[in-house]
Amino acid sequence: MRQPGSLGAALWREARFLVRERSVLAAWLVVLCLSVLAVVSGLREVAQQQATITRLLEADRSDRQAVLQAQKDWGGAAYYSFHLSFDPPSDFAFAALGRRDDTAWKHRVRMLALEGQIHERDAGNPVLALVGRFDFAFLAAYVLPLVLIVLLHDLRASERRAGRHDLLVATAGQAQGLWRWRAGLRTAGVWLAAVLPLGVAGSLAGTAPATLLAAAAALAAYLLFWALACSAAAAWRQLGEVILAALVGLWVLLGAVLPAAGRLAIDRAVPLPAGGEIVMSQREAVNDAWDLPKAATMSAFVARHPQWAGYAVVERPFEWKWYYAFQQVGDQKAEALSAAYTAGRQQRDRLAGWLALAAPPVWLERRLQALAGTDLPAHLAYEARVRAFHAALREFFYPRLFRNEPFDPAALQSLPEFPAAAAWRRQALQAGVAAPEPASGSAGKRIWEAQEARD
Repeated sequence: MRQPGSLGAALWREARFLVRERSVLAAWLVVLCLSVLAVVSGLREVAQQQATITRLLEADRSDRQAVLQAQKDWGGAAYYSFHLSFDPPSDFAFAALGRRDDTAWKHRVRMLALEGQIHERDAGNPVLALVGRFDFAFLAAYVLPLVLIVLLHDLRASERRAGRHDLLVATAGQAQGLWRWRAGLRTAGVWLAAVLPLGVAGSLAGTAPATLLAAAAALAAYLLFWALACSAAAAWRQLGEVILAALVGLWVLLGAVLPAAGRLAIDRAVPLPAGGEIVMSQREAVNDAWDLPKAATMSAFVARHPQWAGYAVVERPFEWKWYYAFQQVGDQKAEALSAAYTAGRQQRDRLAGWLALAAPPVWLERRLQALAGTDLPAHLAYEARVRAFHAALREFFYPRLFRNEPFDPAALQSLPEFPAAAAWRRQALQAGVAAPEPASGSAGKRIWEAQEARD
């Protein structure tokens, strides 16, 4: 037999009372449906990005093969061959697409100056960049607090209005325990309705259990914050409408006003060079090189690459080694701006992390994006991989260009491949997926341009 004052009896009593609350059940159902909608939308977007990668990868390979077959020297092979680089979505990206909506996660790289290729265009839908995408992170950070506010703001006020408050407190024996159970059960229901679709989607996407548990724990901590805030406001002896307005005001403050003001302050405190400024600096250096003495260009190049000092003499009006040398010098001229741009973004991200301690919605979004690999550090890591791949291309072609080695088409079979592209092919082979028919000639370029226009 349960003792009337025991925790089990209190939980059982409140659970029986709760199942008769149609408004609470309706709220849970709404959360469940919204969570299903959010994760399905995220899964569809990830599937679309994966299909885009597969399609572009095949187009890129066939286009490069067709181009290389027509080349007669190393310089032309380096100039006309493009290489697809991309940042594949993680197995948890469906939950928090993060920076993938407003930063480039795919490029076509060749052995020209790199800075212009990285920064010359932005990717993503500008409307989505403005209003944000409805993914699980958005639902959890901004919608679920509103659901809790609706469910918890008048826990006490409604009982006072119905004339049952004093009787409930008297029969419960422990007044604070009564309200804690009511708030806790409602909050737990919201949490469970949100994480169930997340767990199912994670199992379909192959998400690691540790990642799903970390996301569920972060959401539980976040909802606990809002449950405590709502419970504290509900204890205020005011009308339910007044409490509701106060809590909505808190939601607006923490979810909109504070993040917006903090972002403005961070942007002012940490100015950044524009990506276009980096591109212009690099391109001006490249264009000016055509009019400079070749010795000046080669001296600047050799200062950074002394191993080629013995091959730096340019005797003809045009030589490929000189052409690629001033491409590299263009990157060197833009290097300070590029480094400042990267360091500034990192500093802004660190300050945003401190801001998130005062704005829980920002904290939850950042936490989920970190778990999904869609935050700024993940994007900067992708940029670093692109730079490393470009360096590998230069290491492949420089010895052949500077030593004036005879052109050997067979050697092009050992061209460097972007690591993610190689991994993607291996996974496709292991899964037994048949490769699409290669697009011939410039068709690969047309597929890329059509995809870029659609993005």
